[in-house]
Amino acid sequence: MIIRDKENWLRLLFVWRGSVLPQILPRLLVLVSFSAAVVYAHGNLYHYKVSLNAAPFTLFGVTLAIFLGFYNNASYDRFWEGRKQWGALLNTVRSLARQAITLSGHPDGAPEIAHFVRLLVAFTYALKHQLRHTDAAADLARLLPVPLAGAVQAATFKPIRLLLEMSRWVQQGKEAAHLNTTTQLAFDHNFNHLSNIVGSCERLAGTPIPYTYSVLLHRTVYVYCFLLPFGLVDSIGWMTPVIMAVVGYTFMALDAILHEIEEPFGLEPNDLALNTMSHNIEVTLLELLGAPAPPALVRRHRYLFD
Repeated sequence: MIIRDKENWLRLLFVWRGSVLPQILPRLLVLVSFSAAVVYAHGNLYHYKVSLNAAPFTLFGVTLAIFLGFYNNASYDRFWEGRKQWGALLNTVRSLARQAITLSGHPDGAPEIAHFVRLLVAFTYALKHQLRHTDAAADLARLLPVPLAGAVQAATFKPIRLLLEMSRWVQQGKEAAHLNTTTQLAFDHNFNHLSNIVGSCERLAGTPIPYTYSVLLHRTVYVYCFLLPFGLVDSIGWMTPVIMAVVGYTFMALDAILHEIEEPFGLEPNDLALNTMSHNIEVTLLELLGAPAPPALVRRHRYLFD
């Protein structure tokens, strides 16, 4: 995720890092070059005059804008729901850590409490790796005892396996008379919240926007952009490449942004910063435990949060 301060209106016009311009620049240059060739050929294609004006593109543009608006809403809803689920994850694991520290019946500094808090941290990293289809082995080995890390690594749904381990921790506390039934139910309530969060994230990751929508939008944007010069050349001449640069940037950039944010858990610059979120959760849980914080993350750039 790219996070940076808003610049003044003039500097914002020339921002390079944080925009999608580097990504779409090659195709934008192709469009401008094609527009210049259309102007040079006076709107002819293979010696045949392409008889187009701006009128059909007005109707076409309205339809395209409506479809882009729909796709933008659908993509951003997915992005925002992913962010809400990870915000709920932060709140829930904080509550569970607090309950383990103050309600579990173990004295302050007990290794049982530290183990439970590390299960919460491992749960967070396991969910991140599952959503990004990356290997969780290093984080599990860092946070869990060797036998448990191996057992969790072997599981297909690692967060759920850790959720089971946390439930067993509570059950053992109940059997040892450290917890009463009311406290056990309070823990179970938050475990249900964690289960719902995992399920919601799995739904977002596993059911993307239908592929046909993406293909239709992508094709329509590029057909529109590469036909428009023929409709403008007779009326504005050599200003056509300039106008096409603006129109092409608008539509191509929006198309590129929507393809990034529709998969909120990915590794694109505008996706959710799951590495940073997971690290922040680890920091806040270890702070509740009174343990030292992990080293700060090394970012690829000061504006880019992975």
